[in-house]
Amino acid sequence: MPAPTGFTYREHKDGSVSITHQGRLAATLRKREAVDFLGEVTSIDAADAQELMARLTGNYKRGNEGRAADHFRNREAD
Repeated sequence: MPAPTGFTYREHKDGSVSITHQGRLAATLRKREAVDFLGEVTSIDAADAQELMARLTGNYKRGNEGRAADHFRNREAD
């Protein structure tokens, strides 16, 4: 699976952080979650920051992609 891209974040005056994906709001972090995110995102590279934001927004591999190929609707008709 390709690495996630298109995520950006913005820190607000009230301490909250907005995470957007391709220009659309994906998540808003507040209080402790925002502080933890800012502490972590400033200490990692851009690719890891993209993965971190993908995980926090729920837009990340869920582990069931392989099973989907075996689903009866996704199999070729014999």
